[in-house]
Amino acid sequence: MYDDVSKLIEVCNNLYDKQLVSGKSGNVSIRLGDYIAITPTLKSINGLDEEDIVLVDFNFNTLSNGKPSSEVGMHLEIYKKRPDVNAIIHTHAPYATGFAFSDKKIKRLEGFGQIKKPYIASIEYEKPGTENLALSASNAIKEEDVLILKNHGVICVGENLKETESLAVFIEESAKTQFVSLMLNSVKDII
Repeated sequence: MYDDVSKLIEVCNNLYDKQLVSGKSGNVSIRLGDYIAITPTLKSINGLDEEDIVLVDFNFNTLSNGKPSSEVGMHLEIYKKRPDVNAIIHTHAPYATGFAFSDKKIKRLEGFGQIKKPYIASIEYEKPGTENLALSASNAIKEEDVLILKNHGVICVGENLKETESLAVFIEESAKTQFVSLMLNSVKDII
């Protein structure tokens, strides 16, 4: 378990260093059999220690010290509906979240694997930390690996932390590329 928690902390630091999360935003979890390890609430995910990580079972019981992320319900609901998912990353990455606050959609690019749909799936705004958000997100991500939470952020899921971290980085790079393209295509030549 300690190796898994150490990897979770390493990914949290990477996400912070890559500016996919800032301040006390974002959360990360991993499945560890009958429970999950998740980042704490109201604390930056940068520079966490092993004792900061909170263990929670699938009945919502906290098994360790600390208070889990306010989004723990969303993580648990996703794990319950997706037995193939062993890691979840929720970011407020600036470009992808910018799309979440707009009427624009992020196109699926080749790095997402086989493109079955032209755009990243999204759900309407639900108040963060609520059961409504947990249920809405977990239902929408049943056949997705990335989900845009309108006016909120991004959820990425994967088989392991490395895969999920790569996906979080890729969605932000995709959003950044599309944002630049939108800006350049909207500029009229002066000459």
